[in-house]
Amino acid sequence: MRPAGFAALAGAAGAVMGVATASTSAQDSAGNVSSVAIAEEGAGVYVQICQACHMADARGGAGAGTGIPALADNPRMADKDYAIEIMIKGRGGMPWFSDILSSRQIAAVLTHIRTNFNDYEEPITALEVDRAIALAGGPVSDE
Repeated sequence: MRPAGFAALAGAAGAVMGVATASTSAQDSAGNVSSVAIAEEGAGVYVQICQACHMADARGGAGAGTGIPALADNPRMADKDYAIEIMIKGRGGMPWFSDILSSRQIAAVLTHIRTNFNDYEEPITALEVDRAIALAGGPVSDE
């Protein structure tokens, strides 16, 4: 069963489905989407979905929301597999997103979190997300 408010999250995900589909630089990643477009898409997903709980600065919740972890300066974000698993399976009060975000969107937002709020420069790819979803027994993205 999904947590309360999941329909709103699904609606927000739909709003970012078309974010940054046009390339503004040389095409340099799988699916003919530029790294600039992926970065913009990741930032858009973060703003539309993640920052409601994790805050604009990715420092997590305060007060009543103290159980919401900080994503900024988080050593766990160094582990790509850990980050992907949380996004596709959820944990605690965080829902899973593998059925409302594409693998590309999950990869983009995790890359955004790892590079903008942490110092982990290696991007996460949609292929890595697809592999994790397949290992978890879920359907992979068609993107």
